Amino acid sequence: MASRGERLVLAIDMGSSSAKVALVSDRAEVVASALRPIRTMILPGGGAEQDPEEWWRAVIGAAQATLAEAAGARDRIIAVVCTTQWAVTVPVDAEGNALGNAISWMDTRGGAYVRGRVEGWPRVAGYDLRKLLAWLRYTGGAPVRSGVDGLGHVLYLQQERPDVYARAHKFLEPMDYLNLRLTGRFAATYGTIFPYWVTDNRDPRRIDYVPALLRYAGVERAKFPDLVPVDAVLGALRPSVADELGLPAGTPVVAGACDSHAATIGAGAVADHEGYFSIGTTAWLSCHTPVKKTDLLRMLCTMPAALPGRYMVSAEQGMAGRCLEILKDNLLFPPGDAAASPPADVYGYLNRLAAAVAPGSDGLIFTPWVNGVLAPSEDPHTRSAFFNQTARTTRGHYVRAVMEGIAFNLRWLKGHVERFVGRRFERLAFIGGGALSEVWCQIQADVLGCPIRRVANPRHANAVGAALAAFAALGHIEIDEIPALVKISAVYHPIDANRHLYDRQFREFLSFYRRTRSIYRRLNGDGRLAGA
Repeated sequence: MASRGERLVLAIDMGSSSAKVALVSDRAEVVASALRPIRTMILPGGGAEQDPEEWWRAVIGAAQATLAEAAGARDRIIAVVCTTQWAVTVPVDAEGNALGNAISWMDTRGGAYVRGRVEGWPRVAGYDLRKLLAWLRYTGGAPVRSGVDGLGHVLYLQQERPDVYARAHKFLEPMDYLNLRLTGRFAATYGTIFPYWVTDNRDPRRIDYVPALLRYAGVERAKFPDLVPVDAVLGALRPSVADELGLPAGTPVVAGACDSHAATIGAGAVADHEGYFSIGTTAWLSCHTPVKKTDLLRMLCTMPAALPGRYMVSAEQGMAGRCLEILKDNLLFPPGDAAASPPADVYGYLNRLAAAVAPGSDGLIFTPWVNGVLAPSEDPHTRSAFFNQTARTTRGHYVRAVMEGIAFNLRWLKGHVERFVGRRFERLAFIGGGALSEVWCQIQADVLGCPIRRVANPRHANAVGAALAAFAALGHIEIDEIPALVKISAVYHPIDANRHLYDRQFREFLSFYRRTRSIYRRLNGDGRLAGA
């Protein structure tokens, strides 16, 4: 019997902007890791796409680099597992070849077709009441009317790319596409099928397609893959892939989980109602919960978790760290501008700028809705802004205001999630690249008003969570052991003086949203401005 720490899982974590691969031990230690960037193509009319072949090259390149870093550890690898971005759709043919680009969770081009499917009379919150009740009963939610989820993508292909739709053997989520490349098996898990709104999720251990929901969606059952439990072993690594990686061809591939599902485990938030949040390219706040529930007005629902038989809260907020990247690339250090070349440690530099500015950014407030608002108020027309600038506003003010604005957005979400689950979060774990910033950690504590526990290796929390779920699925650890395995590197407590300042600014943050919605709708309602 191998001792604790000797077994390893090769965990593939593919997000919106990069593919990270890590070797994770059954002590939740990251032994080696590597990263490769991924591009997003922003298209007219609300389009956002990525290249699945680029995904695969990035995954293989990052995996090879990781394995080279820990060459002596190959014989300790017991499984491969993926965790990825979700609500992204890849059409593939019967041989598993992608028929074009993947349609991103940022893509809104299917919105009109979703609205055509869900509307009717009597109408409630924009939905045909009869259909809405069926969706809520079976799935726990309903199709997003802006078209950013899987159903919106499929309907876009059906209506505007009928040749691709006709040739599509299956529509796959990114994790299921990578698993297909790894094993040759077409499959979706109980978690990855969720954003298509066509399954019965009332029992998270037994999920299947619902004929009535397929009719409402207007998509044939044959276009979707067969379903497997979240802890299933899909099969063995294909010989050709094993050769590329230098691993045994029989290495098992565990089904894996979407990024927010895996992150919940990687944050150590295994117990019901133990909360955490993530700031990476996007932001979300979540916890496990024992029951299926929905708040349609606030875009909150539960979905099958990465742990068998469990639910987790879905509270996705949209752009977060991406806002800081946009500030860096578009305003502070535009690519190709020799006079504005960024320092080597650009994010360290941005943190130092933010730290030099007093809490509250001298009244400058940033709203992070670059691609519209998701939870807790779906609004595809509203956009990002800096307001209350003065002649004294500096680079540091802009950077700190972005950090504070994302924290305000999470505070807005936190109150609604607390009401949704019926209890307050006395503390929150913090994961994702944003947690590497001590300045941002303290801002979060001050704005959210509770202790913030920074998870060790926060950038690898998704990979660690997926690996721990794989160890549990293979019987090498118990689920109840996971919280003790996930280490906390620091705890940040709210500072009273800052809390009072941020309370006042948070009220103005919400007031700005309410007062400008009509302006944004006039500007962006037809989709011609701001790429809506």
